Amino acid sequence: MTSQGSAATWSAPNSSARAARSAALGAAFAADEDPTALERAAAVAKSVCSEAFSVVAGETIQLHGGIGITWEHDAHRYFKRAHGAGELFGAPAAHRARLAAGLGLTSH
Repeated sequence: MTSQGSAATWSAPNSSARAARSAALGAAFAADEDPTALERAAAVAKSVCSEAFSVVAGETIQLHGGIGITWEHDAHRYFKRAHGAGELFGAPAAHRARLAAGLGLTSH
């Protein structure tokens, strides 16, 4: 049984993870069914999944407290991997900017 406090703590990460799953499935379906929509769907998926990974990893550290960032627990690995992935594959803001430019929503 979870307490009300921990349930509230996990509502944002759970929503982020569900949104990431939906975005990833949308990109997979676009690759299979409508290749012309793949570039846009992939940009959405990259942005949403990267942000969700960072949110969930950060909340995991918060939930576990001091031990979450030590070698005694694996949470620090996910936290570091989430931020490393953002650097390697591009930050969510960069993917959103590319998506906005592709939709003609930028002023330059």
